[in-house]
Amino acid sequence: MRLWRRIAVLGTILVLAVPGSAVAQPIANPVATFAGLDKITGRITRFDVYVDETVLFGALEITPHVCYNRAPTETQQRTSAFLEVEQRSLQGVSKRIFTGWMFADSPALNAVDHAVYDVWLVECKTSTDVPPPDAR
Repeated sequence: MRLWRRIAVLGTILVLAVPGSAVAQPIANPVATFAGLDKITGRITRFDVYVDETVLFGALEITPHVCYNRAPTETQQRTSAFLEVEQRSLQGVSKRIFTGWMFADSPALNAVDHAVYDVWLVECKTSTDVPPPDAR
């Protein structure tokens, strides 16, 4: 089992094991929607990414591994994604700059720290107009 899957499973187990709380099961979604800001141009772009697909936003390679929603009545973070972000150099070498959970309700809580780009989670969806990776 990959490390990120172990982390995601462990995080879910810990949340569900909190005594005295009635926590609804998170709903897994196949698509994560992100917004990205290019700080040089000031342009914000929204883009959909399938879970376990890697997309390029500027020099950043973004790979969401899970994307969860919770019921609107939940007091915890309602939309979250576990992702990896790597920075690609001009020579094509990638360096990991972020691994962890991102929360749509609190975009600054676990933000991607980059000099040129900001990326944050907007929502998790069940479908998108973007064709799946295997259909391209």
